[in-house]
Amino acid sequence: MTLAGSLRLAAYALGAVGGALVFVEFFQMPSYVEFDPEVERYDVDLHPAEITEHTWFGRVGGLLISLAFALLFVAALVG
Repeated sequence: MTLAGSLRLAAYALGAVGGALVFVEFFQMPSYVEFDPEVERYDVDLHPAEITEHTWFGRVGGLLISLAFALLFVAALVG
């Protein structure tokens, strides 16, 4: 296997893992939304200092996807 082929395979693997992490990020409930099972409703409680919009799943996933694109670019230059 050539160096370019190995880089492409590594990029595909990193992109797949990163995409899965971003997918998990999309289906998490935001920190400012709470579900009350007794009355079956959602409450939105906004305190700007306490809001967390993104978790580490999304951050690491985005980083892995960008690294995968960079590896694909290097593989195109090498091979």
